Amino acid sequence: MDLVDDARALQPDLVRLRRTLHRTPELGLQLPRTQEAVLAALAGLPLEVSTGTTSTSVTAVLRGGRRPVDGAPARTVLLRADMDALPVVEEGAGGDDVPVAANGAMHACGHDLHTAALVGAAHLLGAHRDGLAGDVVLMFQPGEEGHDGAAAMIAEGVLDAAGRRADHAYALHVFSNVLPTGVVASRPGTVLAASAGLRVTVRGAGGHGSSPHAAKDPVVAAAEMITSLQTMVTRTFDVFDPVVVTVGVLAAGSARNVIPDTATFEATVRSFSAAAGERLRVAVPRVLRGVAAAHDVDVEVEFAAEYPPTVNDAAEVGFAAGVVRELFGEERYLDAPRPVSGSEDFSRVLQQVPGAFLGLGACPPGLDPATAPMNHSPRARFDERVLADAAALHAGLALARLGGAS
Repeated sequence: MDLVDDARALQPDLVRLRRTLHRTPELGLQLPRTQEAVLAALAGLPLEVSTGTTSTSVTAVLRGGRRPVDGAPARTVLLRADMDALPVVEEGAGGDDVPVAANGAMHACGHDLHTAALVGAAHLLGAHRDGLAGDVVLMFQPGEEGHDGAAAMIAEGVLDAAGRRADHAYALHVFSNVLPTGVVASRPGTVLAASAGLRVTVRGAGGHGSSPHAAKDPVVAAAEMITSLQTMVTRTFDVFDPVVVTVGVLAAGSARNVIPDTATFEATVRSFSAAAGERLRVAVPRVLRGVAAAHDVDVEVEFAAEYPPTVNDAAEVGFAAGVVRELFGEERYLDAPRPVSGSEDFSRVLQQVPGAFLGLGACPPGLDPATAPMNHSPRARFDERVLADAAALHAGLALARLGGAS
């Protein structure tokens, strides 16, 4: 069995599915058209398919055709693909034949490729189910982009969908930059950061811009709070256990000569360890309240934890690296030197099941991975040629874990 050749035979179908999904991106936990496309693409395969009740998730269980030797208990492998898009307006064409979404959303993080690749893996595994001494759970997940879709699916039982807890879990994520096309990268331990959301409201007393002494200016206080947070990062946290605080929203006022009553800003907060995350939860409000006191204004701080760090199991990373090398060659696997400060709700799965989160380079031809637009950019582009290899890798991980040849 040559899994890679079998996958490449599916490439035209995977491209068509990816382009269908790219044309109709959907946001959040409710992706009815995406769910419909996935169900249609899985039709006819030997799968036990169920859909979510709190979201438009799809869970498909493939039962292996043989039992383990020596009476050992059957094992289960879970493979995850996220399906949702981002509220980003796409700029330019995604390629000569890739449609541009026109509904104010965009698959700017490559989830359309993830979904198509896992559908391809379902077809490959269905064709080779007689070689599986165990079961495979295919987790088609909505709501990764800030909606915690993994938690929703876990609450509905995806980890136990085969009738017992999954033993191994894998997710594959494409990158439009950073990695050379076709190269798979990962690392043991923390591979992605934890994330939290920060929303701050500064309440002062408005007045005329010409007489700031007669008002309590929330704009100046908010500006000092933002710079103080950056100083806090460099003076409170160890550079070898780093944190990131980035303000992405700042709003105040309606006229240049009016001091407003309030100013607001929002930030994303990232950390790579539970200890650093806990210190942030305490330090951020302390700094903000200190600055507010200095300016004689009030401040409301909302600090909300989002996703925990994504932590790979070392043995699972070593296993996955071996599968990559066997399928594609030694040069196709890269040991990532450090974690990435993005975050992922696949972290929820890895908190309960040993597994690995893997990155796959998908920078289009003619672009330099060092300078190409990154994931989440309205100009992000992905090389569809990686679809077959992504499908083969998903299937290869399951077959190797459950006794099939890769």
